[in-house]
Order: sequence, then C-alpha cells, then structure tokens
Amino acid sequence: MSKKYQHLGIFSDWVAAAQQEQKLWPAAEPGPETQRRFRQVLGFTNRPDTPVDVKTEQRWERDGLAGQVVSWSVGYGPRTRAWVLKPAGATHPLPGILALHDHGDFKFYGKEKIAAGPDTPPQFLMDRFGKSYGGRAFANELAREGFVVVIHDVFLWGSRKFPLDAMAENIRATAIAAKSNWWPNGNQPYDVAEYNAVAALHEHTVEKYCNLLGTTLAGVVSFEDRVAFNYLLSRDDVLEDHCACIGLSGGGNRSAMLLATHDRVAAAVIVGLMSTYEGLLDHNMSHTWMLLPHGWSRFGDWPDVAACRAPLPLLVQYDLDDELFTVEGMRAAHQRIAERYAGAGHPEAYTGQFYPGPHKFGLQMQRAAFAWLAASI
Repeated sequence: MSKKYQHLGIFSDWVAAAQQEQKLWPAAEPGPETQRRFRQVLGFTNRPDTPVDVKTEQRWERDGLAGQVVSWSVGYGPRTRAWVLKPAGATHPLPGILALHDHGDFKFYGKEKIAAGPDTPPQFLMDRFGKSYGGRAFANELAREGFVVVIHDVFLWGSRKFPLDAMAENIRATAIAAKSNWWPNGNQPYDVAEYNAVAALHEHTVEKYCNLLGTTLAGVVSFEDRVAFNYLLSRDDVLEDHCACIGLSGGGNRSAMLLATHDRVAAAVIVGLMSTYEGLLDHNMSHTWMLLPHGWSRFGDWPDVAACRAPLPLLVQYDLDDELFTVEGMRAAHQRIAERYAGAGHPEAYTGQFYPGPHKFGLQMQRAAFAWLAASI
C-alpha cells in the first residue's frame, strides 16, 4: 500500500510511480564524476568565472576592522557590489573567507544581512541580526578572528536585484492583494517589505526563464559565487591556498554548491541547510529553487553535493528545531555525508554538529565554526 502524503492527498501514489520510473536519489560517490554531473545539471558552468573591471570604490576603518567597498561585472546585469573586511593594521596576507548571505525571503538587501559596512545598519537589519545571527553581523566577527572576509550581493539580491517595475504586473498585483500577510512586517519600511513580498513570487518566474535559457537559478547563483571566490583568491592580502566559504540557510545552500563547483575551495561550512530530499516530502516545500536544481534527484541527493569533494574539510551545523527540515531528514543527511567521508578514507574530515533551537546561526554555533575554520585552513 502506498504511503499517504498529506500535501499530495489523492495523488500520494504519484511518489511510488515516480520511483518505479527510475531510482531517485541514488548514491553519488565523491569524486570528479559527481562534480561533473552536478555542474551539468546546474548549467551556466561554461562561462569564464573571472570578475571583470574590478573597482575599489570606498575605504573605511571602524571598530578594529578595515573595510572596502568593491565592485565588479559578471558580464550581464548591474555591477556586483561587495564589502571586504579584515583586521585593521594587518600587515601580512591572511586566510580568506567568502561569507554568503542567506535567502530569507528578503531580497531587497544581500550583504547587509550578514555584515555591517561603512554606515551604521538601520534598526530593521539589526533586528535580523538578532533573529538569525545572535544579535551581531557575523561576517564582521569572522574578520576580527584574523580572516579577510568578502561579502557580495548575488543574483536577485541587493545590487543584483531586479527593479520592482521589471517584475510582471500580475505578480505585483498578487503580492499587493496579499498585503495582510506581509504588512506590517516588524519595523521594515513599507518599500522594503513590499519589494520582498513581490520578489518572493518573482523567483518562480526567474526559474522559468532559467529553464528557457538552459540553466537553473542554482546554476546562475553558483556561477556568480565562483566569480566572487575568484576575486577573493586574486587579492594580494589573501593566502590563496587557505580560502573557505560559509553561510546560513540560503548561504549554506550556496556554500554546498560552491565547494562542489570550485576546486580551490579549501574548506566549507554549511549552516541550517542540510537534509535528504526524501526528508522534504510532505514537510516544507517552500524552499528556494537553489535547493532544487532541476534533474539532480535522478543522479544523487543533496548531501551528496556537500560530500562530493571528500575528504575536503567540511562542517555542517544542524538546528534540531529547524522549522524548514525534519530531524529525520537532517540526521539521514548527516549519516549519508559521514558514510561518504568514511568511504573516502577520512571520516575525521567531516564534522556534523547538532544544536537545539530554530533556524539560526547563533553565537555558540559561530564560535564553533570560527574555531573550526581556523584549524582547517
């Protein structure tokens, strides 16, 4: 008898029919073949991933950190804007970190969600720090630990976002009609809350365009992250063989894709974004399209992406009360990654940590991740 799925109802047997059609989520062992296949699924992997026309637009120093505003072109759309943070007074090259901002159904800003730049953040961004990051801009704290940290806006966010008037009228009308669901939204200004509500629906349109253009949202985002990582590697103040990536939620999603598609990532931290695909069934399917690159389930599972470069040093932090994932799905992913690393002969290179509480990158988790990075790169 087929399992009943609340979200599928009378179509619950559709899952079994799909599994009869082909094996889903097969074992994708670490190595170049899995990387090649994942890149093929993503699309947008044949372009030169080098930042073009890099400019340093501003410098500042505050609270023990030296900062820069940097921009570059990825070859289409508006210029990418990024912040670079490092300890003030540093005189020698340091390990580098690409800090990846979250998704959060909040696209009005990108880098500002995890870092404090030359200006004091507005209160509504400070509130986001409190909700997800223990009350602080974690990228700044990471820089204080002795790293050069690059934080950039990626496709759909911040300096890389679509203007509101470029989004289809029916999408804007639908979001406005549902105004009671998003306004008021804490102390966000109306224009910020409105933009985020419309942009959440617009992501589905973007994924459709990606399909027409032979790629995926995951592929475009991963391409732009590779461009940013190459910018990090190019800096004279960075030890290019000691560079890693880190992110929460959508940033953790991006961290997994970056380690899988860029061979010079030396270590990676994935926070609050790890589950088997089976663990998503009948639970929470509101995830970003970045987690669901079309066709990957025919070749492997999401944990296989994270483990595909074993024995690359990998830290995954799980929130046991995460509303986005089931505990069963997270623990199954942990087991699958551990098995991949054991099979590669280096079980110690993977660390999985479980923390109580909801979807977050709290202070205890940050301390553990920063110490792990310092020891790993």
